[in-house]
Amino acid sequence: MSEKMKVLFLCTGNSCRSQMAEGWARRLKGERVEPYSAGVEKHGMNPRAVRVMAEAGVDIASQHSKTLDELAGVEFDYVVTVCSNAHERCPVFSGRAKVVHVGFDDPPALARGAASEEEALAHYRRVRDEIRAFVETLPDALT
Repeated sequence: MSEKMKVLFLCTGNSCRSQMAEGWARRLKGERVEPYSAGVEKHGMNPRAVRVMAEAGVDIASQHSKTLDELAGVEFDYVVTVCSNAHERCPVFSGRAKVVHVGFDDPPALARGAASEEEALAHYRRVRDEIRAFVETLPDALT
């Protein structure tokens, strides 16, 4: 059996999109991918992200927001930036890590103008489903 591919999902604050991607990768691709997530900053877990992932049957409540410094020593095969800010601020990774950008809309930013909680959650659900569709293509989409 070959070693699992180590994939880091990187976002600005590691509170929403990168956490969703880590949760989906663990759930859908855990036999082939060892997923991690981090942010260029640390913003804490977004409760709406936790909620919509739970609705889809994926528990990310035990995950925690972290920066790259907290993952020092992990040699990644791929770093997937899931937002433009993280892509622009992405540090150089030593070793074999290949950086791939796959941007997704920012649910918290979209939800700011929502007229109701349900309208706000709709943004999170859409992005959650888009991230799932991407994760379903792993690891083939990266190689």
